[in-house]
Amino acid sequence: MIELLKRPDTVRKAEVGVAAFVYLFLVFFLLTGGLGDTPKYQFDQVRLPFGYYENYLFPNLVRYTVLFGAFLLLHLRVIPRLLRREEVFSHAVFTFLIFLGMGLVLGVADTYRRYYLYGTPLAEDASYSEGAFYGIVFRDSFVDGFILIVMVAVYNILRHLALRLLAEPDSIPPRYRPVTRDGLGALAVWFASLVLLLLAQVPGELVLGWGTIIPTGTALYGLAFFRLIPASLGKKRPPLAYLLRIVLTLVASVVPLFLLLTALSNDAETALGITSFAAVCHLVITAPLAWVLFGRYARGNEELFVLKKELGQTHANVDFLRSQINPHFLFNALNTIYGTAIQEKAERTSEGIEKLGDMMRFMLQENMQEKIPLVREVEYLTNYVSLQKLRTDPNPSIRVQVEIQPPLHPVQIAPMLLIPFVENAFKHGISFREPSHIVISLEVREGTLDFDVHNSRHTRQGSDPEKDHSGIGLPNVRQRLQLLYPGRHELMIRETAREFFVHLTLRLQ
Repeated sequence: MIELLKRPDTVRKAEVGVAAFVYLFLVFFLLTGGLGDTPKYQFDQVRLPFGYYENYLFPNLVRYTVLFGAFLLLHLRVIPRLLRREEVFSHAVFTFLIFLGMGLVLGVADTYRRYYLYGTPLAEDASYSEGAFYGIVFRDSFVDGFILIVMVAVYNILRHLALRLLAEPDSIPPRYRPVTRDGLGALAVWFASLVLLLLAQVPGELVLGWGTIIPTGTALYGLAFFRLIPASLGKKRPPLAYLLRIVLTLVASVVPLFLLLTALSNDAETALGITSFAAVCHLVITAPLAWVLFGRYARGNEELFVLKKELGQTHANVDFLRSQINPHFLFNALNTIYGTAIQEKAERTSEGIEKLGDMMRFMLQENMQEKIPLVREVEYLTNYVSLQKLRTDPNPSIRVQVEIQPPLHPVQIAPMLLIPFVENAFKHGISFREPSHIVISLEVREGTLDFDVHNSRHTRQGSDPEKDHSGIGLPNVRQRLQLLYPGRHELMIRETAREFFVHLTLRLQ
């Protein structure tokens, strides 16, 4: 269900499928005569001719089709956009046009379907006039159209709230999440289909039966999930114990449900039939479904427990490794070597150790943050360049030029976003046998960073272990830019046989 929430189109397709099922269900029973008696007796009472196709089949077919089409338009296009406040005026006008269209088409169909009203006595010595007949028929048709619009709007609001609730599972206690998801889904299907059945004006027995099965099934499902199945698992034969509890529960619910349905329908025979049918459906469908879904839920919890246990062991192993290589030990060791280099007057060595210590401190502390001050990123970059120049400065054929203008105002940047370009320049742009150059420039103007790296290119020797490895630095930084600064950066990379150019423009504010 959570995966479905991530794909709203799939949810919509499921809802359309339910509506289509109800529509085809009505059409099938209309064609086969399963919706009850035709209104022929009403025509006979007022001595008006009755045509099966003219006064029953075609008007009802038109009614079901119009209601189904209007439901699709309202539910898939109009109401969701109105709730999101998209083009409110045009969609409000469209809703009004749908209302008018439904009222007119249903009204025309009902003039044939309810033509018997024309001969029904209005009073003891009078009958409906032609104007009164059309007024009543079209009034009821427009009322049906209005009810459909209101019901679809209410359904979309409840649906939106339910999806928000399910999208934030932390707001629901863990043990109630499976039943909450399944129960809300069942009630949504029940509500939508019940609205269509009511507006289609199918016989009351069918509406009452459908309106009974889903709520009672949802209640039995919740009871089985939290009480009946857990209580049965400790028995010698859990399935048999569960079946016995289900049967006893259904038997205990028959009398209250029968009395309630009798009060609603005022027909004991109809109430008994619906009660018996619901009990059989729940015994054959709801009870086994609850057992299967509970088993899946239990297996999922067991797998989650195993994964959490393995994850805990992994964390413990990582923490153990971290404790073996303590950063403080490394810093202390560097400080000792640094002090030794000072005593031995090895200035270049001590400078390199100092730069390396600063870089390690940056990697351990600030590299884990989401954003850092740009000046800290520049300090790391400068330390890296200084460390590299200790290696390249003795060679006069290597030229490294850095032009960095510090920002006038404090700005933030994602850490380690610029250094991959500089690392790439030193990796591919330095040769101790050929003239080489690297030019780095950085400038921030009005919250926009301009960063350029220009370096020479050299063919690696066959013995170089890095010859066939391009590294992951540049692809990684491209991906990070797309994720962290979508629509706020421009990266241009150009290369020739002898040179490599990088230009990055980044809006930091």
